[in-house]
Amino acid sequence: MNHEPTRSKLFETQLRAYTEGTIEQINDQWIFFDGETEEAIRMEDFLQQEVEVFRLNRWKKGILAETGILEVGKDRILLRDHDQIRVRKQLIYSLEMLLNSINEDAFFQFVTTLNSLKFSVYDCLYCYNHLSFLSDDQRKDGVNFMVFDNQDAICNVQHHFYYFEKTSDRFEFTLNTGKRLIIEKLIS
Repeated sequence: MNHEPTRSKLFETQLRAYTEGTIEQINDQWIFFDGETEEAIRMEDFLQQEVEVFRLNRWKKGILAETGILEVGKDRILLRDHDQIRVRKQLIYSLEMLLNSINEDAFFQFVTTLNSLKFSVYDCLYCYNHLSFLSDDQRKDGVNFMVFDNQDAICNVQHHFYYFEKTSDRFEFTLNTGKRLIIEKLIS
């Protein structure tokens, strides 16, 4: 049974999944200005990536085919000065690898618990993925470490895993406020 739509649906609904800002054409170059940090980034850095433009009171998703042109299906949208743009943030590679390697139930429980604490997977500052260093041995066990920052609080997550005769995923969430939460998923 394929659960990919469930995972992708969960990624779609994550808070702070996008970098939003406006674009301007300066000296024949399109420049993206991050609305939060005011950092200037050349739009050509987003070529062939999914980009959204705000038009007619809604976000239109497409691929930045060439600077200044967004392909939305068979349509081509010409970008204009001061258009509102948003670009999906990239997950930290080690976190992406970790999320891809855990089973569906553990993934769902981890992400929904993280979200219930008002954090997003896109808030990850650091991820140590010990699982990625283990060879294809039958028995895998250890701990992964993640740190998340949502601008209001910090959350440290320890993922204790044991994959052998039984599968065990235990996530320990600790916030800088002292609040702690532990969830565990066991599969025989």
